[in-house]
Amino acid sequence: MAEQAVVQTVLFPTLFDKPLVATFDTPHQSSDGGAILLKAIDDGLGLTARLAACLPERRQEGKIEHDLPTLIRQRCFGLACGYADANDAAQLKADPIHKLLVGRDPVTGPALASQPTLSRFENAVGPRDLYWLTQTIADVVIAHHQARLGAKRVRRITIDLDPTDDPTHGQQELAFFNGHYDTWCYLPLVGTLTFNHERTQHLVTAILRPGNAHATRGLIGILRRLFRKLRLAFPDARLRVRLDGGFASPAVFTFLEQEGVEYLVAMASNVKLAKRIRRLLGKARMRSKATGETAHLFGETRYAAKKWRRKRRVILKAEVVRLAGRDPRDNPRFVVTNLPQSPRRVYEIYRERGDVENRLKELHYGLGFDRTSCTAFWANAFRVLLTAAAYVLLQTLRQRLAATPAATLQVPTLRERLFKLGARVQVSARRIVLHLPSAFPWLAVWQAAALALGARGG
Repeated sequence: MAEQAVVQTVLFPTLFDKPLVATFDTPHQSSDGGAILLKAIDDGLGLTARLAACLPERRQEGKIEHDLPTLIRQRCFGLACGYADANDAAQLKADPIHKLLVGRDPVTGPALASQPTLSRFENAVGPRDLYWLTQTIADVVIAHHQARLGAKRVRRITIDLDPTDDPTHGQQELAFFNGHYDTWCYLPLVGTLTFNHERTQHLVTAILRPGNAHATRGLIGILRRLFRKLRLAFPDARLRVRLDGGFASPAVFTFLEQEGVEYLVAMASNVKLAKRIRRLLGKARMRSKATGETAHLFGETRYAAKKWRRKRRVILKAEVVRLAGRDPRDNPRFVVTNLPQSPRRVYEIYRERGDVENRLKELHYGLGFDRTSCTAFWANAFRVLLTAAAYVLLQTLRQRLAATPAATLQVPTLRERLFKLGARVQVSARRIVLHLPSAFPWLAVWQAAALALGARGG
C-alpha cells in the first residue's frame, strides 16, 4: 500500500493585513543545507569509514537495505546536526541533505534507516566492537594532528581525563545511584589532547562506565594505550597528564612515574595537609583583610600518605575568597606533581585544565552526550562513542575555521550558523545543485569554510 503524503497547513487569518497560509508541501528541501561541510570534513578524516570497518556484518546478506557505513554516517551526521534521538529518523529519512550526506541520490535515492533499524543497529554492538571503535577514534584524531603539526614540531602533549555524570531516568543496565552527584547515573570518562601551547583540547576518547565506578576505573589502561599511540606518532614529544582529585591514588602515581611522564594530580585535603597549609593560609587571610580582595599564596611541601611508598612534591595554594556582602572563605587547594617549576607556575599549568569543563558542556548540551536511553549498557556505550565521533568532526571543522569569526563558536552556535540553512536540492544528469538563500547572514563564514575544505569558487 502506497504511503499517503500528508500536507500540513496552518492559517493566520488576522496576523497581517491579508490571511497568511503556511504549508509544508515543498519536496526536495531541507533545513540542514549547510551540513554538507560535515561530509567534506569526514572525507578528509576518513572517520566514519574506519568506524564502519571495525564492525562485522552480522545480518543476512540478502536482507540488508542499509549497509554499516550508511548507518554510522546517518547517526554521526544526525548527531552533529542536533538530532540526538534515533526517533528523529522518522522525520529525517526522506530529507534530501541527509540522504546526500550518506552518499545517496538526494531526490531519487531510497529513504534512510528508520528508528527501529537504528535501534537494532545500536543494540547489536558488543564490548569487543566498542574496544576497536574506541581505538579507531583515538587513531584518527592522533593521525590528523600528526599530519597537521608534523611529528617533529610537537614538543609537548598534555592529556586531560575527566569523569562526568550522565543522569539516567529509566531502567538502564548498570545505572546506579551516585552519592557524589546525588542522582542515578552513568559515569563516562572523557579524554582530550592539547598540543604544545595551543589552547584547544581535542577529544580523543570517551568511554561509558557504570554509575558506581570508582574514578580510577579504566584509567591506567586508557593512559597506557594513549601513551603507546602518542609516542609512536610523536617520538620527540614530552607527555604530560593532568587529573582531578578523584584520580589521586598510589597505583596511579606509581604508573605515571614508571611511564616517565609529567603529571599534575589534584588531591583532597586531609588532617596532615591542612596542618601544613595552616601558616600559609593565615598569611593569605591577613593579606585579604588588608586589601579587601581575594588573596592567593603558593607554597610546597614533601608529603606521603600512609599507602604511598615515598614522599612526593605537593603544591599548596592558600586562597581566601572575599566577595561583596559575604564573609571571607578559606579555599585551600593541593596538587601532587613531579614538575620542577615554581609553585605558582605549577598551579597555573594545572588550572589550564579547567577548559575541559567547556568541552563537557558542549558534549552534554550541544550533542546530547547524556542521551543514553537504551536499556542495554553496551548500546548506550555505543551512543557515547557515536557522539564522540560527531564531536571530533565538529572540532575538526572549527579548527579549519581558525582564521574566521567561527573559530571560537560553541557547538550549538556553530550548528545554527553553518548547518541550519534552508536549501532546495536540484539534480540533473551532470550535477547536484543546492539553492541556498541569498540573504543568509553568515554567508561569508560559510563560504570560507567551504573553500577551506576543498571547494572552488565559481
